Amino acid sequence: MKIEDLLPIDGPSINEVKKYIDKYKNDLIVIKYGGNVFIDRNIFNNFIEDISVLNKLGLSIVVIHGGGPRIKRELDKSNIQSKFIRGLRVTDEKIINIVENVLIDFNNDIVESLKKRGTDAIPINTKNNNVIKIIPESEELGFVGKPNEINKDIIKNVLEKKMVPIISPLGLKDNQTYNINGDTAAGAIAKSLKARRLILMTNIEGVLNKQKNLIEEITSTEILQMIKDETITEGMIPKINTCLDAVNNGVTGVVIVDGRKPHSILFEIFSDKGAGTLIRK
Repeated sequence: MKIEDLLPIDGPSINEVKKYIDKYKNDLIVIKYGGNVFIDRNIFNNFIEDISVLNKLGLSIVVIHGGGPRIKRELDKSNIQSKFIRGLRVTDEKIINIVENVLIDFNNDIVESLKKRGTDAIPINTKNNNVIKIIPESEELGFVGKPNEINKDIIKNVLEKKMVPIISPLGLKDNQTYNINGDTAAGAIAKSLKARRLILMTNIEGVLNKQKNLIEEITSTEILQMIKDETITEGMIPKINTCLDAVNNGVTGVVIVDGRKPHSILFEIFSDKGAGTLIRK
């Protein structure tokens, strides 16, 4: 199939795609699909189309997804109030069962949606090909973990078959499931695979300066200064820390992308301007 037949009408131009496709041909791109951007089904369908296009163009893509809004909806149905410490959900046995079910359902939703577009994808979660071993985050958080070890072989085997691994932010320790912050999971996987790009899809434009204008490219030193002078504040700091950890540990660049924009993934990879903020070492 010709490149022009694969591209969406409202996506990047054929010339831009041809310009950048060779740049990424032999590299790995890890994409975190943030929980807050998939509430809108149109955005979800756009995302599925973008991943399918990248796969058919021969790029190696790994997807990690979140699940925050869906989890909240299910907890609300059970009249369970969530408590957060340092931005992480306190997770007891009842909550971890709901979290695991919601994330695995969403994982399967992504896999099936890609298959409908002719793209082979494999679900990776605690019930199916688990790749993340964890250490508990802290006793007060309950079943919340941070990645300790990534099984790269499972992911690489999927990629070698020209398929897309779809990974839930869940991990195991002694056969017990733990919830993991989605950005943290994506960062750990990108580091372990030495990805060229880690793309974090969010519901914000990217990193903004004091005048609230988008910064298109920034270094880790400049980012640290923005945290120091409080241009970047609480809500963004955990996400930024994931970005800094990745670029300082083998990932060439991390991009915070506005996932609300149509085909933001394609524009980020295949255009001069990109679709958010690129963070480099």
